[in-house]
Amino acid sequence: MSAEAAFAWHGMPGALERLTPPWERLDVIEPGAGLADGSRTVLRVWQGPIPLRWVARYRDVIPGRQFVDEQEEGPFSKWTHLHRFEPDGPGACTLTDRIEYTAPLGPAGAAAARLLVGRRLRRLLSYRHQLTPADLQALSHFADRAPLKLAISGATGMVGRALTPFLLTGGHDVRRLTRRAEHPGDVDWSYEEGRIDAVKLDGLDAVVHLAGENIAARWTERRKKRIWESRAIGTRFLCETLARLHRPPRVLVSASAVGIYGDRGDETLAEDSPLPARGADFLVDVAREWEAATEPARAAGIRVVNLRFGIILTPAGGALAKLLPPFRLGLGGRVGTGRQWMSWIGIDDAVGAIHHALLTDSLSGPVNVTAPHPRTNHEFAAALGRVLGRPSRIRVSAQAIRLALGEMGQVALLSSARVLPTRLQEAGYVFRHPHLPGALRFLLGAAGE
Repeated sequence: MSAEAAFAWHGMPGALERLTPPWERLDVIEPGAGLADGSRTVLRVWQGPIPLRWVARYRDVIPGRQFVDEQEEGPFSKWTHLHRFEPDGPGACTLTDRIEYTAPLGPAGAAAARLLVGRRLRRLLSYRHQLTPADLQALSHFADRAPLKLAISGATGMVGRALTPFLLTGGHDVRRLTRRAEHPGDVDWSYEEGRIDAVKLDGLDAVVHLAGENIAARWTERRKKRIWESRAIGTRFLCETLARLHRPPRVLVSASAVGIYGDRGDETLAEDSPLPARGADFLVDVAREWEAATEPARAAGIRVVNLRFGIILTPAGGALAKLLPPFRLGLGGRVGTGRQWMSWIGIDDAVGAIHHALLTDSLSGPVNVTAPHPRTNHEFAAALGRVLGRPSRIRVSAQAIRLALGEMGQVALLSSARVLPTRLQEAGYVFRHPHLPGALRFLLGAAGE
């Protein structure tokens, strides 16, 4: 990446959110007017459960080379951050961050800062210096394509929160399909009420459909009904709407899940593997209906990609977030026999797969979104323990899982699916984190320690 490209990327909408590690929390309250002297950004940063207001003003901007953000209001007595972009041969550059700060509360604050702030900043900058070139490389792969105008359902969910800023930094025009329209571009919809603002969907290039009821809780009959309806009925309602548009989108990328393969032991599974018969288990039935619900869009000539996601890893939510507390206490370990296969994917590769599917015209139908090296539950627990520097010898019995979580525990935690991303790799996608240890070190901020 050139210095000019890296500088420009830092000034795009969504860049600050992308640069925030998933173990941190930051909300942009008032975005600035780009990287220009005097531009001002208002943030909400979180210290544990405590929200703190941070106002940053940009100065000493040299286009393509540097900018400084200085705290105007916030938790530090002083904070100045120089971002420097130095050319380093053809199409390459060196990114340098120099941060000068003074902690509050005098000598006591300075002593605490030496213990806490320095390590936090090293983890932050290591994460940023890995993510920035990876994002720029992923975006440059489709640099010859015009930016998309697209809508995302589930934009405030775990994947949507990572996808939206990534697409914004690529210059794409992103709208949210949401029940609570808050911004001018938001598309109001509710499948339960049969309500959707179709006018705002007409003429879009693409739709990404990620919305669906969370499955990670004990499955009461009421919850199972919501899980099924949110995927089967909600998806069909959206797709029938898209099919009726005067100018429908060219592509629909719709979420699905590797649960469609059922419990398959050590069998290696690709997109053309036969699916279990209906009734094999609840997730098999839901996923089959979920994918079938996209048929109205496909019949209308829209290119439909059904992304079969594995276990998406991020400390910001989902399975990994739930595992971290016990593992950090040294109480982690395998579930059941530990021999069941876990088909996992890092959050940034999940985002990358969506981006790749949007812009790869040859992709349609089912596409597995899993890392190329699935691991058994025992191997997963051992890898997480090593990255955290904790033992992982505790075993949770299958019986305990069934007693605590019922059908959900049996289907989601004890079933085995060894799924490979065959079609994604054939379509030229290059994984950022193909191996579990490297993915965990990056996601948990251990890569730079």
